[in-house]
Amino acid sequence: MNRKAIRRIPLDKFFDLKVDFAFKQLFGSEKNKQITIVFLNAVLKLTGRDTIKEVTFIQHELGGEYQDDKQSRLDILVKTQNGDFINVEIQLSNQQDMTKRTLYYWAKMYETQLVRGMRYSELRPTITINICNFTMFKDNKDYHSTYHLYEDRILSRLMPDEDVLEIHFIEMNKFITLWHEEKLDALDDILIRWLLLLGMVDGRKKKVYAEIYRELEELAMKDENLRAAFDTWEEISQAPETILAYQSRLKYILDEEARYIDGINKGREQGLEQGIEQGIEQGRKQEQIELVKKLLKRHETVEEIMDLLGLSREEIERIKSLDLL
Repeated sequence: MNRKAIRRIPLDKFFDLKVDFAFKQLFGSEKNKQITIVFLNAVLKLTGRDTIKEVTFIQHELGGEYQDDKQSRLDILVKTQNGDFINVEIQLSNQQDMTKRTLYYWAKMYETQLVRGMRYSELRPTITINICNFTMFKDNKDYHSTYHLYEDRILSRLMPDEDVLEIHFIEMNKFITLWHEEKLDALDDILIRWLLLLGMVDGRKKKVYAEIYRELEELAMKDENLRAAFDTWEEISQAPETILAYQSRLKYILDEEARYIDGINKGREQGLEQGIEQGIEQGRKQEQIELVKKLLKRHETVEEIMDLLGLSREEIERIKSLDLL
């Protein structure tokens, strides 16, 4: 392969592959199947899964999760030559629901395998891969985490011969931090190369990491699949029809994120105001209690205190009982 530059368009024109539309254009297309297979093998290498040699793309909806959003399908769902199901989800912004959402997706995929006349023993392993542009697990410094079904005390697998549940989380912000700290070697780990591809552009911040591009340029000279992915990425990033769709999708995601953050901030402000009001009210009640106690010590009658403070007999009797405790 010659050493010509892998880029023919300006860096700032490349789509952010962490936007689901762009990710699906690259990894969810039949014509790019080989790129998808290489990427999945790079991710699943951590858990020792059998090498994927062939995949079939499946278009699958989970019942209109987003009423006004046409992108309601799973990002990528494939079936391997072994019959295993793999779902890949890319998430740009944190809606604080990724764990439950992941379990829901997994459960629906596992459940839909079962058809009339099929035995439970025929259910195939179902794998979910989540690529998140935010921190999921603060206490875990690794950027790639995997989850299975274990016994709590001895940590033995529920199904050691065939894990039907496997969930991956890849946290891109941790990955980028480790790469900048020079703790990752892309030459020794194929997954690092592919995650550099995903991390080169930050659509939210309108930022491009030129230093990542330079490393990718070197790597692509030796990795034909990475080079093919880069060429396809460049192609989809300059096609007029995909540019409009990408920009619309990115705007939608950022608008939703802004609404979500605005809702949290308003909730906090309302909570603070409510807390202040509750504190003032509690302070008033405490002053009232102390005043009732003083009047009772002066041997004022309950009726006199009722007239003076406008309290009910029950409230005064309750304060009297508190004083006896």
